[in-house]
Amino acid sequence: MRIITKLFAGVAMVTTVMALAAGPALADPPSGTTPAASDVVGVGSNTTEYLLDQLSLNYDNSHGSPSIYSWDATNPTTGAIGDHIVTKAGCRTIPRPDGSSAGITTLASNVRDPAATANYCVDYARSSRGRKSTDPGNGPGGIRFIRLATDTVTYASTPASNAPTNLTTADLTDIYDCTATHWNQVGGTSTATIHPYLAQAGSGTVSFFLTAIGVTTPGSCVVEPSTLEENEGVDPIFTGPNKNNIIIPYSAGKWLGQAYHSAHCFNAACAPNSMHLICNAGSGGTNAFGCDVNGLVKLNDINGTSPTTGTGASATVNPHFTADFIRPLYDVVRYSTATADHIPPYLEPFFAAASAATPGYFCQTAQQSVLKDYGFLPTPFCGNGS
Repeated sequence: MRIITKLFAGVAMVTTVMALAAGPALADPPSGTTPAASDVVGVGSNTTEYLLDQLSLNYDNSHGSPSIYSWDATNPTTGAIGDHIVTKAGCRTIPRPDGSSAGITTLASNVRDPAATANYCVDYARSSRGRKSTDPGNGPGGIRFIRLATDTVTYASTPASNAPTNLTTADLTDIYDCTATHWNQVGGTSTATIHPYLAQAGSGTVSFFLTAIGVTTPGSCVVEPSTLEENEGVDPIFTGPNKNNIIIPYSAGKWLGQAYHSAHCFNAACAPNSMHLICNAGSGGTNAFGCDVNGLVKLNDINGTSPTTGTGASATVNPHFTADFIRPLYDVVRYSTATADHIPPYLEPFFAAASAATPGYFCQTAQQSVLKDYGFLPTPFCGNGS
């Protein structure tokens, strides 16, 4: 889970310690575990970090060696961004990859274990965006994007926001290229200034959203704090002076997983305590990884369509949402010439297609409920590469 540093004091230290002890499972390889050179290790996207934590744990609990592990986008204990990690025993220390692009870049660097050169230090990357023209190609020496699940992306705002509850694609384009700078220019009633935000550089959600609205370079009015993580509504900006005029791209799947299937925050307002934001343990049926850091933000419609369908714990991302804002989620691997699906042979047990003679573990029917618990839709194209 992402842990937000102090905004204000007021909760006793003893309460903090109790909350830490009661929290849900933290991610990354379990404390005291250093993945072996032959284990499988992934890095990258914030959007799917907890889903991959759960799928990896499920696999490891039911299979022998090698184990599979997933390093979170940020430090699950301290919330640090870009802290140093050793992905496997024998590998060099690297800054923790934060986001889809950082994960893909790390994978594509092809760094091997100096003492066991048959093994790579990173075996796959989590990605919530598709292939970019700047990525290595889909061919020998390149990388392969492997489908995992389906998500939708919309814009989020605070409950009392001046933002309309529905914007068109054209409205969002105008907002993020700064053609429209006041709400009454995009169907709102307020003349207040719009404050469009984007999360951290390298975010797959940001990349996907900008592509969907046709904006290559955001305008000068767009705020891009380097410490604002995607899919989190607990940052100080959402309680600050501009709170009712902020919009930000948000994964509907991540929002659903956090709102209805994850542990609650330490207090009802989801406000940080005297140290940092901490989850409660939650009750039966709560996801083992992550907590609800949606905070005050709510999801909105695009082109008159809703990003979600259903209510409460039965809600899912809407497969009939505006098509440009429906996205596949991926695991990215090195392109292999040794298999028909171009997934490296040693990764087939995890990522092979649902239609394969032996489906990969992540694409097996038994894991579809896990995808739903973390907010995403299973796809019949799981394991398909591009």
